[in-house]
Amino acid sequence: MANVMSPIVAERIWALPLSGSAVKFLQYLIARSDFGGTLPVRQKDMAAEYGVTPQAVSGLMAPLCELNIVLRPRSEERNGNSYRLHPLAAKYETPESMEAAFRAALARIQSGDLPNLKLPTYHQAPPTPKRRPKLQVA
Repeated sequence: MANVMSPIVAERIWALPLSGSAVKFLQYLIARSDFGGTLPVRQKDMAAEYGVTPQAVSGLMAPLCELNIVLRPRSEERNGNSYRLHPLAAKYETPESMEAAFRAALARIQSGDLPNLKLPTYHQAPPTPKRRPKLQVA
């Protein structure tokens, strides 16, 4: 069974305006999610698995929700703190299933049925330093 991660997030994860702990938590969510982005685990169970409090999960989830990487259902559709990854940020079983899901997601975004990801648009990676940093042990 293949496991194809969205290049939209994988290639731009360095540019996301997120703390290192939020990026690490996003990696946990992607690993824990089903193909297509469903998160089959409740927030309290995420906290137990990840080794933090439910409040810490809320804090880690908040910036991911602000960027629409993690989608929270409308209150009338909630089923015990259920979340899902945005289809453009989810993992898929095959490149073909990812391509089909991306096409469907883009159509939903255009129709206003799905929010777009709020990712920075970088055309190239920032320049790397010319010299190695001077690292010293105190």
